[in-house]
This record gives sequence, C-alpha cells and structure tokens, in this order.
Amino acid sequence: MSEIFTLNKFEFQCGKCLSEVQLVYQTYGNLNADRSNAILYPTSYGAQHSDIDWLIHTNGIIDPTRWFIIIPNMLGNGLSTSPSNSDCGLAESGFWFTHFDNVRAQEKLLTEVFKIDRLALIYGWSMGAQQAYHWGALYPDRVQRIAALCGTARTTDHNRIFLQSLRSALTADPAWTGTGFDRLPERGLHTFARIYASWAASQEFYRQGLYYTLGYASLEDYLVRAWEASYRQRDPHNLIAMLDTWLHCDLSDNPTYRGDYNSALAAIRAKTYVMPSTTDLYFTPTDCAAEAALIANAEYRPIRSIWGHRAGNPYQNPEDADWIRSQIRTLLEGIGDREYGVGFRL
Repeated sequence: MSEIFTLNKFEFQCGKCLSEVQLVYQTYGNLNADRSNAILYPTSYGAQHSDIDWLIHTNGIIDPTRWFIIIPNMLGNGLSTSPSNSDCGLAESGFWFTHFDNVRAQEKLLTEVFKIDRLALIYGWSMGAQQAYHWGALYPDRVQRIAALCGTARTTDHNRIFLQSLRSALTADPAWTGTGFDRLPERGLHTFARIYASWAASQEFYRQGLYYTLGYASLEDYLVRAWEASYRQRDPHNLIAMLDTWLHCDLSDNPTYRGDYNSALAAIRAKTYVMPSTTDLYFTPTDCAAEAALIANAEYRPIRSIWGHRAGNPYQNPEDADWIRSQIRTLLEGIGDREYGVGFRL
C-alpha cells in the first residue's frame, strides 16, 4: 500500500507556494541497518508507481530481496500533488512543476522519513532518467550510481516540438477553456494518442507489425486499446502538467548552476550508465552520447532494439529486459555479464 509524505509551505521553482504538498510513494524490500541498499526509482510520463514496478521482483531488473526500492510519484501524475487533486493550476495560470521541485521533494522524503544519506542507485527511464540526472548534479555526494535509460538531462529542440504537438492536440479540443477543460477532450485525446504512438516505437517496429505479437488484431486496434485507452485513464490536466515539466527540463536551470549546462553535467560524480535505445526518437542516441561525454564517470551503453523509446521500459519485450537486467547487475555489483548468461550488445 502506498504512503504519503507531506511537505508544508513548499515553494515551487515557478514562484508559487502551496501550504501543503503531498508526495505519494511506494517501497519494496527492506532497508538494511546501515541504510546502504536504497534505490530510488522515479516515475515517467503518465506513469504511477503501479505501472512501473513490474521490474521489481526476485531475479528481476531490480531484486527487492537485496535492495530497498523507493518509487516516488512525480508531481503532477495524479497521485502526488497534481492539478486534479489540489489548488495548483496549469502554466496558463502561472503554475508548473519542474524536476528541481521533484528532486527537492524527494530529498526531503529520503532524509526525513528514511534517514538515507546516500543512494546506491537511481534507476530512471524517460522522465525518470531526467530526475536521475538532476539528483546526480544537485546532490553529487549522495548518489553512487545512475542508470539513465532513454532520457536526457535537458529537453532538446526536436523533443520540444513533439511535446508541443501533444499539448496542442489537447488544447485544440473544444473542451479547452483557456486555463483547463470543462469536459473530457475526446478529440484531443484521440489525436494525442496517435501522436504519442508514432514517436514511441521505431519505424521498424511498425514495419514488422510487432503489435500483432502483442495480441492486437490491427494497427487501429493497437492504437485504440494500447494507446488511447491508456491515456484516457489520466486526467487531461495532469497530462498537460507533466508535459510542462518535460518542456522545462534543463539540468542547469536552477540556482546552483544558473544556466551552465556543461558544468551541471560535469558535477555528476556517480558511476553512470547512459542507456539510450538505438531507435529512440525522443531521446536520440546522438543526444545521449553527447551528454555521456560530459559526465566524468559515465559509460555509454545503448540498447540495440527496434522498440524505440519503449525499449527502456520493456515489460512486453523479454530480450531487452534481459539485457537491461544484466547491465544493472553489472552496475550494482561489478559482475560480468557472462556470469548471467547474457552477452554485451555494445
């Protein structure tokens, strides 16, 4: 059962302040006596903790019999403080969340609730990887390792176009009032889902019709049942709030680094595995490799996959899941892949 950590009079980077902010989190496994086995696993776009904990199990990518895993739900995701459950608004009213806000809230959770001084690992996919980079730069002495899957420390211009197209799809719906929605944006969600699906997997994924292997009868069936149905589970105000967090992602946009992006990446001391998908259209291998080159203790380990961005969250894709598991075990324990019967694909 998830728990709630309450922060009083929390001031957001946008300048707004709420008298009470709630951070909903879920834990797995047991914290050891010296608190050295803690792993932070932030959520990704649209996800809540129950959507991403599939990889936490014995012999999974993260093993809860050895590690204590904390999943903090990102601000704006519908569980933690979000437009759907609080008085905060959207950017049109001057309110947005940033990863600077997410990470500061998470730091208070770790310090005040668990007395954790140092994390063994931050494991993050997509927007979770963005948060992992922020942790590494803002608290460099408190993070031992980072696994950044399919994510960058700063949103690129190309990625920004994708995000703006999603936002435009929702706000072009007749249900949009200028500051929110007065009903469900039916057309907007329909368009939103198709834009998302077109970017999330590679051209080769669609060329091979891999959606048929997942049990869908046609491409339209896949788009409706896998994509549109998924995002219809989320409040559209929250979908916009999380888009705005993604749009504002910049590791250097905070009082510590004051816009010096290279210095922010250089400040990361953690052993870092930069793990893009070779076919990701959001966070391209080239963008990820460029950031890896600026992190002193980073290794560039691409996921060679046709699943595009979704290669980093392979709950339907055992081959990529096995490879990621081998990499995380190597990162955590320094054990070679051959001992686990899985070969490197570098």
